[in-house]
Amino acid sequence: MLLSVLTRQSSLKAILIVNWVVKKTNQVSISEFETPSKEARPADQKIKGEFYWGYASGVVATKVPDWGEFVLAEYTQTFDKSDISYFFPLMKQCEDNLGFKPKQAALDAAFDAFYVYDYFYKADSPEQFAAVPLVHKGGHKSRTFNDTDLPLCEADLAMPLKSTFIHKTSLVEHERGRYACPLKYPQQTAKCCPINHKNWTKGGCLSTMPTSIGARLRYQLDRHSDTYKAVYKQRTATERINSQAVELGIERPKLRNQASIANLNTLIYILINLRACKRVQVKLKQLTLSPY
Repeated sequence: MLLSVLTRQSSLKAILIVNWVVKKTNQVSISEFETPSKEARPADQKIKGEFYWGYASGVVATKVPDWGEFVLAEYTQTFDKSDISYFFPLMKQCEDNLGFKPKQAALDAAFDAFYVYDYFYKADSPEQFAAVPLVHKGGHKSRTFNDTDLPLCEADLAMPLKSTFIHKTSLVEHERGRYACPLKYPQQTAKCCPINHKNWTKGGCLSTMPTSIGARLRYQLDRHSDTYKAVYKQRTATERINSQAVELGIERPKLRNQASIANLNTLIYILINLRACKRVQVKLKQLTLSPY
């Protein structure tokens, strides 16, 4: 079962909340929209933008070859919530609706988190994975690991685990490890770094990352493989669902509370599925009547 995940289909102008943002493509500051206090400016010289507030909807869609695309799960939150915060509620809905855990998913870069890779990983099933673009975090464009899953430093030396701690400020509380310079820990075994790294005089390199397998899969996933590309390109299923939702008015609802907005969004996705089921019925009828 391949899933395609989309979030942040915005419900605009629904209800004012504390956290709102300016549409990024406008690249304008809040001051551009403030009433002038000293020198007035003609209205036609003001930069126009679109304010986003209210609620956002996350959706999971799946494509059934030759039959259509269907919504498997949807979740509405206030617009200030991050994209990644939709992941577990949507996956829970998927498991409840399908009766099993999905094997693959195509997600955008906002879901490049170790626990997303953890969710789909199964040691004896390499075909189970999350197709997510890699986002460069913490100054690391790439990481490599040895056979025992220890990260390699820039000199291609395995960095031993020095200590661990529990990281409590992220969306998912998890264990993180500190990996130290192998030439200085547990004891110094060389007088200098073989590549003269700038951190040698500062105690050597220290790398911090989650100890979970997902933290390594982020870097080890072959994003140039045909399998990855075949899975990831199906992410466009959610874009087509998104277009249908926009046509049905999801962007500008005339409601004023979260429960109402959430219910409206659910009805929109139900209608999208009903239309897809109708197309399936028509096709089945045509196949039944066809002599071939």
